[in-house]
Parts: sequence; structure tokens; C-alpha cells
Amino acid sequence: MATTSNSALRLQRSLMEELRTVAEEENTTINQFINVAIAEKLAVLRTQRYFEARAARGDREAFLALLEKAGSEAPREGDELPSGPPQRAAPTA
Repeated sequence: MATTSNSALRLQRSLMEELRTVAEEENTTINQFINVAIAEKLAVLRTQRYFEARAARGDREAFLALLEKAGSEAPREGDELPSGPPQRAAPTA
């Protein structure tokens, strides 16, 4: 079972009003909305740090050397790049 802690949170009045509105529209509580928002932000920051660290380990010369080894044969059927701009999928309701 997850443990919880209580913390006082001071928000600007306009943010609190918007938070109430959006939480109601999303059919959730303010507390749950804040928990999810914080979790999403933390995930974004962790992901950014991961890719920054990964990029720092990269070797551009090794990457370019690898690309030079690429063959010149045509792509297999189904692996071709589309000829035009990518088509967006229709939104689902």
C-alpha cells in the first residue's frame, strides 16, 4: 500500500479556479489531478535527463561510420518510405 503525506499547497487564485474546473470536467478530484500532473512532470524530467545522458555518451564519428556501411539495395516491400507527407490518423471518439 502506498503511503501518503499531507502538505499545504498555496496556489494563485486563478490557478485554483482553473484546477477546479478542469478536475470537474475530467471527473476526478483536485487531489488526484495534482498527483497525476506531478507524476507526469516528473516522468518528463526523468526522460529528458535520460536522453541528455544518452546523447552525451554518443559518438558522432562512430555513427557516421556506421551509416557509411549501409547498403544500396532498395528497401524490401513494405519498408519503403511514404512519398508524400505523413497522413494523420482520424481521431477516435
